[in-house]
Amino acid sequence: MYLAAILDLYSRKVVGWSLDERMTASLVCNALDAAARKRRPAAGLVFHTDRGSQYASHAFRRRLWRTTCVRA
Repeated sequence: MYLAAILDLYSRKVVGWSLDERMTASLVCNALDAAARKRRPAAGLVFHTDRGSQYASHAFRRRLWRTTCVRA
């Protein structure tokens, strides 16, 4: 099993996580979605990763842009 966790460095809390049998882009996208639902980040959010292939994927970068830049 693989765990993708997103931490809020200010509060030091896990704000989103996802488990899967494979390390894929959808694993990290699901963790990002969970964090966004919980915290509703403001535009301009800084998101730091280790730049693994999952985080560099088009799917994740597109999801991160939509989460941090687009506000309805």
